[in-house]
Amino acid sequence: MKSLIERNGGIATVAASMREIPFGDNPEAFAFAEELLSGKIDIVLFMTGVGATALLESLETRYQRAEIFAALEKTIVVVRGPKPTAVLRGWGVRIDHRAAEPNTWREVLALFEQSIPLEGRRVAVQEYGLPSTDLYHEFELRGASVRAVPVYRWALPVDIEPLKQAIRQTVAGEHNVVMFTSAQQLTNVLHVAEQIGLREEWLNAVNQRCVVASIGPTATEALKAGGLRVDLEPTHPTMGSLVKETLANAGRRMA
Repeated sequence: MKSLIERNGGIATVAASMREIPFGDNPEAFAFAEELLSGKIDIVLFMTGVGATALLESLETRYQRAEIFAALEKTIVVVRGPKPTAVLRGWGVRIDHRAAEPNTWREVLALFEQSIPLEGRRVAVQEYGLPSTDLYHEFELRGASVRAVPVYRWALPVDIEPLKQAIRQTVAGEHNVVMFTSAQQLTNVLHVAEQIGLREEWLNAVNQRCVVASIGPTATEALKAGGLRVDLEPTHPTMGSLVKETLANAGRRMA
């Protein structure tokens, strides 16, 4: 991100707001594996690349990779976006369907409505930090049963001092642009801002002085729910598009 911002003419302050913690002992993942290997799963939906990788690493503590892949070959394999696509292709696992951009649960649901019957089917969903409860509800309304497979959860970085400093700098008016690449980021930022007594000051500073950019609709929903105005979503939900289009927009506003 720092390199992308600098190549597009910006001055970057990159402050980590979250880290992914794999579940070391994940009974839900192993319950999924037992159903998968016994032929009880009809459809497997991979939501993220990191989550797919973490799931396989967890399962490999008990099962052979080859038997997991062989079981997946007997299911319909669906991916939410480009990152799980790259991971599964690296594994050599067949992908049957991929959701359209911007890769929210709504595009996933639209894909199923167009191409994949759900009535009477068992759908396993690799979660990506927070459960996709709206999607599960829609699947169940259409006659499917859902096996949620949580793989990792979100936590604060080990060192939150850079994040505290970025919050203080924003309140002081030192930043013109704020970018978010995940729905969970705002939750953690507000938690830390609350810790240092600057939650409302930070929200006001961002809303009044900054261009606020969101990677896509899922993040935008979270930002708006948290009290931020969102000025921009990129044409494509990638970091390159986010940086380029946001800085171009900010440049026009400052001209």
